[in-house]
Amino acid sequence: MDNIEKYKEIALEARKKVLEMIYKAQTSHIGSNFSCIDLLAVLFEKSDLDKDKIILSKGWAAASLYYFLYKKGKITEEELVSYCQPGSKFIGLAEPIIPEIPAAGGSMGFGLPFGVGFALAKKIKKEKGNISILMSDGEMDCGTTWESALIASHHKLDNLFVVVDMNEFQAMGKIKEILNIEPLKDKWKAFGWEVREIDGHNFEEIEKSLTLSSCKEKPTVILAKTIKGKGINFMEGNNLYHYKAPSDEEYQRALKELNG
Repeated sequence: MDNIEKYKEIALEARKKVLEMIYKAQTSHIGSNFSCIDLLAVLFEKSDLDKDKIILSKGWAAASLYYFLYKKGKITEEELVSYCQPGSKFIGLAEPIIPEIPAAGGSMGFGLPFGVGFALAKKIKKEKGNISILMSDGEMDCGTTWESALIASHHKLDNLFVVVDMNEFQAMGKIKEILNIEPLKDKWKAFGWEVREIDGHNFEEIEKSLTLSSCKEKPTVILAKTIKGKGINFMEGNNLYHYKAPSDEEYQRALKELNG
């Protein structure tokens, strides 16, 4: 099996399990999870968690984070299925409860400041490994994002990768209607970053974009165009599923579609 087929299989199984976890817990953010699963599938396959760090700044996609950590052997199946169950520490937002979750995520605009600190520390200590941060396009609204972007560029943090999940929605509506962030590519370039634009559901493009930068002494940002709710027709591009838990009927419809 080549890498692309492997990624497809990994992402499909992730969608099935994350759907089940969110349905059983009757929690939210199924759309936000499904927009970034393809990105996380490749990112986790390409990362060595003994030397790399992955920060989920859009921490409301925690179900996907836990699934991929489970597949990497970093949490148990018992811990995975405890997702958002009474007494579980595996809640619906990313929290630093194990070493492989190095920073809290969920409050927008915090992931990049954490990541800059980790990347700078690696540089100072001359440690190997990269820092990768998955952010939402809603986080492009935040002042902390741009302050941190300047700091990363100033310190030439070429061990820092930011992946922006650009599904065009945030909690209360469409990005462009709440705060227009375009032209985003030009903004990141002006802040001194290497910029790559990709289809966030094209595994070949994702894999290529996560290759070490040929442009030394610059951090890299990957602007990944995605679809909220990707993989389930009635959820795709529907911001209702930012908050709505799947009903019994919706769960069965979604599972049937994923099973082909």
